[in-house]
Amino acid sequence: MASNFECFLKIFLLISVFHLSLAARNLNELVQDQSQLLHYHNGPLLYGKISVNLIWYGHFKPSQKAIITDFFTSLSSPSSQPNQPSVSGWWKTTEKYYHLTSKKKASQLSLTLSKQILDENYSLGKSLTSKNLIELASKGDNKDSINVVLTSADVAVERFCMDRCGTHGSSYSSAVPVKGKSYKFAYIWVGNSETQCPGQCAWPFHQPIYGPQSPPLVSPNNDVGLDGMVINLASLLAGTATNPFGNGYFQGPSEAPLEAASACPGVYGKGAYPGYAGDLLVDTTTGASYNAHGDNGRKYLLPALYDPSTATCSTIV
Repeated sequence: MASNFECFLKIFLLISVFHLSLAARNLNELVQDQSQLLHYHNGPLLYGKISVNLIWYGHFKPSQKAIITDFFTSLSSPSSQPNQPSVSGWWKTTEKYYHLTSKKKASQLSLTLSKQILDENYSLGKSLTSKNLIELASKGDNKDSINVVLTSADVAVERFCMDRCGTHGSSYSSAVPVKGKSYKFAYIWVGNSETQCPGQCAWPFHQPIYGPQSPPLVSPNNDVGLDGMVINLASLLAGTATNPFGNGYFQGPSEAPLEAASACPGVYGKGAYPGYAGDLLVDTTTGASYNAHGDNGRKYLLPALYDPSTATCSTIV
């Protein structure tokens, strides 16, 4: 069952409601009042060694691909690496969800970047449906995998920029069943919003279309579209780990749930409030804002995650 990541159009509308009715209280306090914000629905999580397969749809420059691949390899880098805070340190918050369930406690999730599949000739055209996304995702491994579809800036996708910047869900393998068993794989889709809706899907690196107006921040990898994709990828990856098949940790309707990251919209650093991403680190050379170090000297901006142990939106800065 698909799980949609709400794009910033809805995020700002949601935060505006919070802001009007709870003017003196910040988002973290709101979440803290709901100690059981994300409920466990007894479904399986992703355990053990899981391969991440990237399906590149459309045209991406090598430098753009490197931003994404470095993010994924950074997830499993040693948390003791010298540059802190780190991407891997951010990812560790998801492990707390695994400790809360009695199912396979000893087996933690381990992500490994695996295949990269190129579809530079737009095999399904430049206007994709949700069904097309699943078709593309099925090109990756169909067992013990997360297949990530990335669409370039010139590709229109159903409901992209309307009520979503990306989505995650699951599907059964289209391959012939092995010994009568069909495998279910998790998938993610994220689009490059650079030319279509950066004010919705690449905030805070672009001025928002709705909500409080403030100058955009400088993106850490000098690519507003790709840095926005990383934010959405990170959010959806956290949702995939903690709610891969629609019956894990979430709140609200399963068709549009609040998940580990979407429960903390617009929060990237301490002190965040509507229109302000929070107190972030700033690169003294480029002026870029970020909150996590990654592989190959990368810097990224990653969303706050709902921490089930403290019932708050946890930031790494």
